Amino acid sequence: MILSTTPTLEGHPVQQYLGVVTAESIVGANFFKDIMAGLRDIFGGRSQAYEGVLIEARDTVLKEIGERAAQMGANAVVGIHFDYEAVGESGSMLMVVASGTAVVV
Repeated sequence: MILSTTPTLEGHPVQQYLGVVTAESIVGANFFKDIMAGLRDIFGGRSQAYEGVLIEARDTVLKEIGERAAQMGANAVVGIHFDYEAVGESGSMLMVVASGTAVVV
């Protein structure tokens, strides 16, 4: 499965457009990660705990978008777009949504 953020794939003309495909992942950030992120806010630097959670969520949506596109008969997804949001009562959960167009190349 070819996954791309570009609308076309060089050297692979689109033969058929199968439709929009989406995937979502919501992951919780636990209390320890919240404390560590708060310390990073005070002292500066990157929050590896949150970065790890975002990477995990992004990898999950890419895998799922590929699986859903394959179920539609696609061998590629083009024009993938990611959205990231903090959700939940205190913003303690992270949501990653990916959408794209399932195609046959």
